[in-house]
Amino acid sequence: MTKKELVAQIRSKGSFLCVGLDPDTQKIPEFLMEEEDPIYEFNKQLIDATADYCVAYKPNNAFYEAYGLSGAASLEKTMRYIKANYPDHFLIADAKRGDIGNTSTMYAQAYFKRLDADAITVAPYMGRDSVKPFLQFAHKWAIVLGLTSNEGSADFQQLQVNGKAFYEHVIETCALWGTHENMMFVVGATKAEMLAGIRKIIPSHFLLVPGVGAQGGSLAEVCRYGLNEDVGLLVNSSRAIIYASKGEDFAVRAGEEARKVADEMKAYI
Repeated sequence: MTKKELVAQIRSKGSFLCVGLDPDTQKIPEFLMEEEDPIYEFNKQLIDATADYCVAYKPNNAFYEAYGLSGAASLEKTMRYIKANYPDHFLIADAKRGDIGNTSTMYAQAYFKRLDADAITVAPYMGRDSVKPFLQFAHKWAIVLGLTSNEGSADFQQLQVNGKAFYEHVIETCALWGTHENMMFVVGATKAEMLAGIRKIIPSHFLLVPGVGAQGGSLAEVCRYGLNEDVGLLVNSSRAIIYASKGEDFAVRAGEEARKVADEMKAYI
């Protein structure tokens, strides 16, 4: 998906919501466990219920890898369902890959060719080798971890190096390897006040912003500091939407929660 197509989708829907598909068999409705593939059925119903209110989906690989081969099958079925039924939605593989060049190339082929993801999250710690292979595919995106919202981000990301925070060095350097047409950055919603400084470094790039909803991030603060002329934000919500109910109405409730977020977003576009 091109940047122009993504922006058009956002403006058409009046939403920049990304729904995180993080299935946990300890949390999904119990009646679904009778299905042949409970995870896929859970995802499928959630997707159908929320598609009108979001522009992107982000399955987190960890929630599939935990179940071995069956989980991998559920992930592939989920991604193929999205592509077949909602091809205008931006599909993010939240895999957080980051390795040397030849390994990254194989990861890129796995997610971009086999699974047809539009984007993949990438850890840049190993440098350009771990990012550039993902930038070699037309209309595909690398979403680089810029400033995360977890407590441990202070261990490295916020260290001062030559008068600047380390995450600022990371974002500045990574931005040189790609363009705002094929690279985004992850910036946690609970670090919203830092978005203003990040926007000075990368004014035109899209930001994937997790942490709104159950993690306590403020949509208003994210928009205040992070919006640009192309909107430039994909705000992710996972638990607050997909676990809105554990009953047979789980998909309906998820759709209602997604609609609430989308309605709030309209005011900022």
